[in-house]
Amino acid sequence: MERLWKLSSHTVEERKETMTREGMAVPHTVLCEKLISDGNLFEAAKKVQANGGAPGIDGMKASEAVKYIQANKEKIAGEIIARKYKPSPVKRVEIPKDNGKVRLLGIPTVRDRIVQQALVQVLTPVFEPTFSEHSYGYRPKRSAEDAVRLAQAYMAEGHEWVVDLDMSKFFDTVDHDILMGFVDRELEDKDLRRLIYVFLKAGVLVNGQKEKTPLGVPQGGPLSPLLANIYLTPFDKEMERRGRKFVRYADDIILFTKSEWAARRVLINTTRYLEKKLKLKVNGEKSSARPAKGSDFLGFTFQTTRGEEGERGRCVPKDGKKEKLKAELKELTKRNRGVSLERVIREVNQTMKGWLAYYARASLTRWLNRELLPWLRRRIRQYMWKLWKTAKNRKRQMRKAGVEEWRIQRFKSWSNRNWWAMAKAIHCLINNKLLVTYYKLDDFEARYGYWHQRRKAKDDELDAYEYLVRQFEEEQEMRLLADLGDSLCW
Repeated sequence: MERLWKLSSHTVEERKETMTREGMAVPHTVLCEKLISDGNLFEAAKKVQANGGAPGIDGMKASEAVKYIQANKEKIAGEIIARKYKPSPVKRVEIPKDNGKVRLLGIPTVRDRIVQQALVQVLTPVFEPTFSEHSYGYRPKRSAEDAVRLAQAYMAEGHEWVVDLDMSKFFDTVDHDILMGFVDRELEDKDLRRLIYVFLKAGVLVNGQKEKTPLGVPQGGPLSPLLANIYLTPFDKEMERRGRKFVRYADDIILFTKSEWAARRVLINTTRYLEKKLKLKVNGEKSSARPAKGSDFLGFTFQTTRGEEGERGRCVPKDGKKEKLKAELKELTKRNRGVSLERVIREVNQTMKGWLAYYARASLTRWLNRELLPWLRRRIRQYMWKLWKTAKNRKRQMRKAGVEEWRIQRFKSWSNRNWWAMAKAIHCLINNKLLVTYYKLDDFEARYGYWHQRRKAKDDELDAYEYLVRQFEEEQEMRLLADLGDSLCW
């Protein structure tokens, strides 16, 4: 069958007639063909379903994504090719922030999320090679962990002053014309460019009324992170051209200098670039030039810049992160919550694993062993005591867990009067080992220790690799200079 992209000079009406005559939608560009292919759409639907999230204005749940695309893939493909696809307005959602303010999210419909995800899967190979090596947010095989590692490496090299840039409502202030100009530079496909533009102009539904979106990319859709990286890539390239040491994770930017004077100068110059060239607003109150020691980045606070022999320094979770985790665990282990013990432990494991995986680079041993984990296990024992209710049932549950009979008989108090005190008392019956082996509570000390050592080992491997790369580049440069000298002498 002849591909429709050969008929790209035809009008929309002629293209629609051709599609009708052929009885199926065939894309007129290679990228468009990839976009609407069954494999790409189904993969997008699976990711949308796996990610979950709140419903959009149509009320459809993310769990229905695959079922929806099975029934509607031909219709969606036809609308895209005919340039008739119109996204629905996003649903405005306010998410509370730690500082008491709110973050505005825009929740697209499941249909729009599928198309956005399909678009991201096609566009990522196009734009990924253009992105900076200093950019880590929302990119394949890159993570916040890598960004923090690079920041620590810069500090270990002697860059003990940082410029912390905070942009006010970045996602809400992206200029559409500037963004589309950057898109046009790398993307020749007019249909995909149009699709990006209509998503930008989809509008937002607030209190039942549609409002236009002259600026911004709504947080909450799969397409927004990619567009954010496209928008800030010129900034990355400009910083590289000027020889700046920096790390960027989405709109979180930190630059490194060796002196206070240099840091203050960089703060002025970078602020001017972001506001004049990209029309963004830099928050002057939160942006600052400050010592690297004590600075924050991606939820970490750097307590020292260098360890022994120039190694990376010590970092800990940012103020408030430990308290936030403890509050979440407290909510999960409320003794009157009314759910099964198995569910409580499963949710605690999930929460702790995610938190420890992210903060495994930080120094947490003392805090975990002396404060958090004893408190957490006592909370779980308190939940057990309340759940089991009677002395008879408590004894039966302990026998099932394998507690020795002599320990049960020796234990005298089976009171309901003081839950917290009893939770401490029954430690002799249900010890930490039993919580792990029988009740399936994760061994958090061992998990953190393993991940922490892996982080250090990875640092050593990468440092060795980067050293060899630098050495090779220096040798190559010396050879080129020598060859140039010989040719000039000749």
